[in-house]
Amino acid sequence: MKKALVLGAGGFIAHHLQRRLKEEGYWVRSVDLKYPRFDDTDSDDFVVGDLRDKNFVDSVVDRRFDEVYQLAADMGGAGYIFTGENDADVMTNSSLINLNVLDSCQKRNIKRIFYSSSACIYPEYNQLDPNNPKCSEESAYPAAPDSEYGWEKLFSERMYLAYSRNKGIESRVARYHNIYGPLGSWNDGKEKAPAALCRKVAFADDGGFIEVWGDGVQTRSFLYIDDCVDATIKLTRSEFEGPVNIGSEEMISINNLAKLIIEISGKDLSIKNIPGPEGVRGRNSDNKIIEKELNWKPTFSLEEGVKKTYDWISNQVKSQ
Repeated sequence: MKKALVLGAGGFIAHHLQRRLKEEGYWVRSVDLKYPRFDDTDSDDFVVGDLRDKNFVDSVVDRRFDEVYQLAADMGGAGYIFTGENDADVMTNSSLINLNVLDSCQKRNIKRIFYSSSACIYPEYNQLDPNNPKCSEESAYPAAPDSEYGWEKLFSERMYLAYSRNKGIESRVARYHNIYGPLGSWNDGKEKAPAALCRKVAFADDGGFIEVWGDGVQTRSFLYIDDCVDATIKLTRSEFEGPVNIGSEEMISINNLAKLIIEISGKDLSIKNIPGPEGVRGRNSDNKIIEKELNWKPTFSLEEGVKKTYDWISNQVKSQ
């Protein structure tokens, strides 16, 4: 039986990932500060602890795992990342986790490690036009991320790849573009745009309005969680190192995303744009490399994924 270690498995993406690995017959150890919030874990062994603590990391990396998935990070949506209030914690916490994980894995002679980077590493100067953002992999340099979160992710990418060159680890690095779906944060201040808008629509009374940060013209693309897990596993088991984008090329403005969610809800709602954290003006995944190297494309349309997400969040709201 193959063994996998999933770090950050109390969180959204890694929770879905550990479930998929169990379905494939893996023995899975999951690690996080907390258990998953909305669902039980499927892992064979779920260890609660702080990955910033080197001794704790050594204790969970106690054997040779066939695959290690490192998704643990201090992160959140625009309200958490772009205010500047959490910059020191974001950079310190995530850097410590990655330093500890790489050192412990290298000492155990673990080879294959997946690292989840972010589209936030891309330069702000290439994302000023909401209709024509540039996020191809080679455009990451000259570096100018729009947040300290992006700077930390870029540093950690380089660290994982350096361990590949110098320490015999086979790192696989992906840049996630706005992953969403059921079982993700929706009301704790760390939720991202799809979940936040689904929550606002679910709470809104028919005939009312929802608030949208910024002018709503800013654009993004969003990838449904099942597609993200597929691409993550495919990259990890491939001979392609990355960094590579894992995202959708179905770009949409935030106002139009809100309109889509309103339409799915069946409610009669208007949109009120208000000042708030926005991030870059435009961002869209460029999938040319992942299509070429891994023959991978998303299978869920934005409308399909948003409907599944809205239905889940709406049920969460009703159950409160």
